[in-house]
Amino acid sequence: MSTSLARRGFHGLLLLAAIGLSGCTSFSPDHGMTVVSDVASQTIGKDVAFVRSTDGAERTGGAVRRLLGRPLTVDAAVQVALLSNKGLQAAYNELALAETDLIEQSLPPNPTFSISRISGNGASEVERQVVGDILALATLPFRSEIARERFRQAQLRAALETLRLAAQVRRSYFRSVAANEMVGLLTDAKSTAESTAQLAKKLGETGSLNKLDQAREQVFYAETTADLASARQEATSAREQLTRLMGLWGEDLGFRLPNRLPALPRQPRSLPTIEADAVGHRIDLQIARMELAALEKSLGLTQATRFVTLFDVAGITKRTRDPEGPPFRERGFDVQFQIPIFDGGEVRVRQAVEGYNQAFNLLTEKAVNVRSEARDAYRVYRSTYDIASHYQREILPLRQIITEEMQLRFSSMQIDVFALLTEARQRLASLRAAINAKRAFWLAQSDLQTAVNGGGSEAARETPTTTAAAAPAAGGGH
Repeated sequence: MSTSLARRGFHGLLLLAAIGLSGCTSFSPDHGMTVVSDVASQTIGKDVAFVRSTDGAERTGGAVRRLLGRPLTVDAAVQVALLSNKGLQAAYNELALAETDLIEQSLPPNPTFSISRISGNGASEVERQVVGDILALATLPFRSEIARERFRQAQLRAALETLRLAAQVRRSYFRSVAANEMVGLLTDAKSTAESTAQLAKKLGETGSLNKLDQAREQVFYAETTADLASARQEATSAREQLTRLMGLWGEDLGFRLPNRLPALPRQPRSLPTIEADAVGHRIDLQIARMELAALEKSLGLTQATRFVTLFDVAGITKRTRDPEGPPFRERGFDVQFQIPIFDGGEVRVRQAVEGYNQAFNLLTEKAVNVRSEARDAYRVYRSTYDIASHYQREILPLRQIITEEMQLRFSSMQIDVFALLTEARQRLASLRAAINAKRAFWLAQSDLQTAVNGGGSEAARETPTTTAAAAPAAGGGH
């Protein structure tokens, strides 16, 4: 082998390394948070922050304290959670780690340098080698593009975690406020029931009321007391869940929540293209599409390199000193590659093909499920709106008319006080059902937004009509 040929081979190795270095990817200044910020801003109209310094923590802490300084709305609760929840910050750390994987995959392989020296009988031989992985250099652009696709998926996964936390906060907020409203209603009912029970006891002592009617009034008071205790427990637990989701502790635990749920909107939303909107906007569906694209590129790379898994080139310089003659130097190169005699890459190709087919089937299944979830979420949204609106526009006004008429008849002594109290019990049952129905609507609205944008889970869903119908059944036994 001539010296000029060896020199050209060694210089070619250095040239390939230089070309690989020129295409290296550098760390982004925001650690990939631009995509997350854009999704949060465009989808739910909220800001996100990746807290990585003391100054950043102070800025987010000040924003949280300002939001907590006034009665908390659902939008404010979501914003507090996006700024304070440490689990979400951990998801952003995962994104930063994914960027390090991208940088690592975009770097060319480091060359290996070795030196050896052999001496004896006054003679010595020194050999130096620089070894480079030519196969890794040749496939670097393909591997970098696949890593870039993986990083884009990581960005969307971080955005999905952001939407998931926002959806959980919305649901927890409405549960907590609804529990507060129920506590207020049952507190008034308990006061009335207590007065009635005391009146029944006095009438029983005078012989004006039999034991059956006395027991009815006493058990109504006892059941209302138990219901109030359960409602208070539920309100406390719901508030604690909301506190956890918002990432609050210490002095921030004194945040104020409304005592009543928001009023129903005048008209429900009309979404004739709900399926297309969900398919176009769902973050998890976008991630599945990107996964399929990355696997397609990986399959192409595997097929292209199925027969070659090792290709190293080494530049060699050897210097020899002999006491019987002048020293001399030798240059050359060494090439190593694997001969595909037993393994022709069929296993790797089959694995890549089946992985791609699996991702394709999962993407198709997810697209079908997304369409179904969107249809079902809109159906539940419309039905819960109709039910809650029916209570607000029909049942409660009629109950109010009945109550007013019963009071007029009681004033004119056409009915006794116990008939009036019986009507009060029935009105209490309707009010409890109305609260549950309104709560179910606001939860369904949250689920509708989640079905279109992503970030929900089927386990979080509940059947709203069941909870709405439970209260009348509980109150109708008296």
